Amino acid sequence: MSNGAKTRMERTRKLIVAAASDLFLKHGFLGTNMDEIAATAEVSKQTVYSHFQNKEALFLEVVRSMTGGAGDEFQEQVADPDGDERIEDFLLDYATQLLTIVMTPRLMQVRRLVIAEVERFPQLGEALHERGPMRSIRRLAVAFRRYGEKGDIRVKDAEVAGGFFNWLVMGGPVNDAMLLGDSAIPTPEVLRAHASEAVRIFLAAHRPG
Repeated sequence: MSNGAKTRMERTRKLIVAAASDLFLKHGFLGTNMDEIAATAEVSKQTVYSHFQNKEALFLEVVRSMTGGAGDEFQEQVADPDGDERIEDFLLDYATQLLTIVMTPRLMQVRRLVIAEVERFPQLGEALHERGPMRSIRRLAVAFRRYGEKGDIRVKDAEVAGGFFNWLVMGGPVNDAMLLGDSAIPTPEVLRAHASEAVRIFLAAHRPG
């Protein structure tokens, strides 16, 4: 296959995934059909099937790409601690960026969609869990081990501590948005204040001495 043909195929695939993303989020899995996806992407139904064997495969690709994309964006936005940054500054930046990236209408819609379809597609829940909170928790665990070696923090289990901090930051805002809708997503100022309080509470429990 020539480079030009490969580029066209990749472009078409992205168009299909983008169209399917909008329709699945709006109508759900059962409420969306391949004809609508093809029409929205402005390709033939045969073209859609040449990229994805069935609607189930396309649905899985949509959810995985959206959840993975958020994780990739967060990885790019927040650097790992280099050992010189104060733990307070690292955690505040980490928490603020995490809330900013995750607390969006689109990602809350994805989360609701996955929960609605988790019985039909259990692997989606696993993918969201692995690419979302567990990715964050493991990264926090690395940071906590590093700060623990410096004596800035004391934790018995770095990954457990990462879980506590992750949900201290995310639990309340995510739960509110999931149950109350997109209008419950806090403003950036409120999210930063929440992040600051989460850092204060966490360090109060884990500061040496």
